[in-house]
Amino acid sequence: MRYRELGKTGLKVSEIGFGGEWMERRSEEEVKAVVECCEKNGINILDCWMSNPEVRTNLGKAIAGKREKWIIQGHFGSTWQNGQYVRTREMDKVIPAFEDLLERLGTDYIDLGMIHYVDSEEEFQKIMNGEFFEYVKEQKEKGVIRHIGLSTHNPKIGKLAVLSGKIEMLLFSINPAFDLLSTNILDEYYESDYKNYNESFGRIHSDRVELYQLCEKNGVGITVMKGFGGGRLFSAEASPLGIALTPLQCIHYALTRPAVASIMIGYDFPKHVEEAVSYETASEEEKDYASVLAKAPHHPYSGQCTYCGHCAPCPAGIDIAMVNKFLDLAKMQEEIPASVKAHYEALGATAKDCIACGGCEKRCPFGVSVIKRMEEAKELFK
Repeated sequence: MRYRELGKTGLKVSEIGFGGEWMERRSEEEVKAVVECCEKNGINILDCWMSNPEVRTNLGKAIAGKREKWIIQGHFGSTWQNGQYVRTREMDKVIPAFEDLLERLGTDYIDLGMIHYVDSEEEFQKIMNGEFFEYVKEQKEKGVIRHIGLSTHNPKIGKLAVLSGKIEMLLFSINPAFDLLSTNILDEYYESDYKNYNESFGRIHSDRVELYQLCEKNGVGITVMKGFGGGRLFSAEASPLGIALTPLQCIHYALTRPAVASIMIGYDFPKHVEEAVSYETASEEEKDYASVLAKAPHHPYSGQCTYCGHCAPCPAGIDIAMVNKFLDLAKMQEEIPASVKAHYEALGATAKDCIACGGCEKRCPFGVSVIKRMEEAKELFK
């Protein structure tokens, strides 16, 4: 395993990381097996944004006695309310949720205290100039967190965070589909000096180029989320790029962006860990994404569900991300696989329970037409 400096934090993180979200659907024994496989392969950074108490407890048990081996990204503002994830800035919810994270992980400190999921400028300013950031700063002064980070899908918010001088690292969504613009609007955007990127496979959106440059210049490290685009990038039919990439190519793409130190990857089982860390010994040919991207239509990645879960909470109790995942899996087959149908039907609430309130669509970072997709799932799985 290779390790990289995470900006100016002084932390050395494994370039292949552990995004713990899929552990929410795994048993205590399965979580332990994945954690042990990560440790065996040299993975030392874990992102725990999930508010679900059970997964926090299971992760805590899995790292018990080995806390010093892990660099933990723990989030402020991700809470568990009435059995669902809720992103909030209400301090009477934020504080107990963060204290719960510490308790369940069995630690008295978090290496990277993350301000959770900020995608609008109005919200960013409110957080940074209010009691939310004061609480985060206080935790750093006490040593409860060692460094202050922020997670966002919006490069403009990333730039504001870097320029504020208060944020030491970012958790940011990076993959080729997120980075590339449609060819018919390229001329309206920044003439990038990153010619080694542009000449190979098209220009990167100016906001994203500038963010990467600012992070590198200011010593603000990046850890990557959404590196696989929810798995869509592995299929030419499902990918908005119109071409298929391999996991190794997606990993390599993320790790070749300026300021990137590690890519957080979600694992269901130890075999998925082994597949990801095979990047460390892969050939240049296996990692080459540029020749593949050169053939892509280059239209932007929008309206596509990456199963991130930020659409929650749902007043009807629907796990929207999982419904979308099963819908996509079903649509990729001529007939719905029995296993997919069984998993869908096992959900506590399904698309038929959608009340079309639209709250999920307002919270989605990628403009997914959730209501339409719920109707589609309802019809497909009826």
